[in-house]
Amino acid sequence: MISLNVNGKRMQADADPDTPLLWVLRDHLNLTGTKYGCGMALCGACTVLLNGEPVRSCTTLASAAAGKQVTTIEGIAATKEGKAVQEAWIATDVVQCGYCQSGQIMSAAALLAKVKRPTDAEIDSAMGGNVCRCGTYNRVRLAIRQAARNVK
Repeated sequence: MISLNVNGKRMQADADPDTPLLWVLRDHLNLTGTKYGCGMALCGACTVLLNGEPVRSCTTLASAAAGKQVTTIEGIAATKEGKAVQEAWIATDVVQCGYCQSGQIMSAAALLAKVKRPTDAEIDSAMGGNVCRCGTYNRVRLAIRQAARNVK
């Protein structure tokens, strides 16, 4: 049994502590917004926030999240940055197939929590670990710029 704080709620999962956080979230806690992409921390689809920092949940052990704040796509709108990013994503029509978008949004929200008005270089650096097979990178950058202007 492992105890986690996910999206501000204490949750228990009957999972081995060495299970990747991704599978605890998806299979044990029914939070399926976090996606499996590559399983090797290369694509960013599984990105969640651990104490506000973006991590790849496919290679982060559930035990590493114990005692920390885990934020998933299901809870990111509770933050002002996450809400602004989600609104900008819709307004700028970022999504094409959508598979990578939860990870993209998590990385973007983490960036805006640290850098209020990021430059294109800062955006590219923060988003560099998130792969979009549809190639929506220009719309991602546009949405992040818009979200930065709209964070309240």
